[in-house]
Amino acid sequence: MSFEALSRVDWEKSELLPVIVQEVGTNEILMMAYMNKEALQLSLETKIAHYFSRSKQRIWKKGESSGHTQTIHSFNIDCDNDTLLIKVTQEGVACHTGRKSCFFTELESGATTSDVEVDTTVAYGVIDTLYHTIQERKNADPSSSWTAKLMSKGENTILKKVVEEAGEFSFAYKDNDEDEMIYEAADLTYHMLVALAVKNISPDRIKQELARRFGMSGIAEKNAREK
Repeated sequence: MSFEALSRVDWEKSELLPVIVQEVGTNEILMMAYMNKEALQLSLETKIAHYFSRSKQRIWKKGESSGHTQTIHSFNIDCDNDTLLIKVTQEGVACHTGRKSCFFTELESGATTSDVEVDTTVAYGVIDTLYHTIQERKNADPSSSWTAKLMSKGENTILKKVVEEAGEFSFAYKDNDEDEMIYEAADLTYHMLVALAVKNISPDRIKQELARRFGMSGIAEKNAREK
C-alpha cells in the first residue's frame, strides 16, 4: 500500500516533497516541512511524522528531541502531485520556539502573534537553541541586535571575530586561566555558530560528523581525508 502511495508523488519535479501540516481538530496550520521518499514511507508505515531536514541533511522524526510528536490521521496530495497536506494530532507544540504553530510573525509589521507555550531550551539543548535564535536574528534590526549587526557587516567581519576569539581562547589556555578559557570558549562557540548560520549549516551536521569519526582512530580519519 505504501508503495502505491509513494508512486502517486511526482518525484521527478523534486526529491523533496513540501508538506503542509494541519491540526486535525482545529484545522490550524502548524508548520511546513519536507519529506523525501524514505521519510514519507516511514510516515506512511508508522503514522508518526518523519521529515527530511535540509539544514541537518538527514531524516528526523518530529519530536525526537522534544517529545512533541505528530500522529498522522490523513495524507492528501494536491492536484499537481507535488505537495502534501497531512492532518495530525500534535503532542506539545509544533514550533521549536515553543509556540503551537511556526506561523507566528506578521510579515508586514513583524509583530509576534502568539506567545511561547513551552520552554524548549532543555529539550533541544543550548547549542541548537542558540543556533535557531541566531537564525531568527537574520532579519532583526542591526541597531537593536548584535547578531544582526554582525551579520550585516559581512563574512570578513564574522571570520575576523572567529579568529580573534580563537586567539583569546589560546591566550587564556597559555595563562592557565580556567574561568577565562570557559568564557572565551563560549565566545568562540557563539561566533562559529553565527558563521554556520549564515551558511545555513545546522550544528546537527557537526554532531553527525563527530559521530562518524567516533569509531575511527584520529590517524585513520586524517588519512581518509588526505586521500
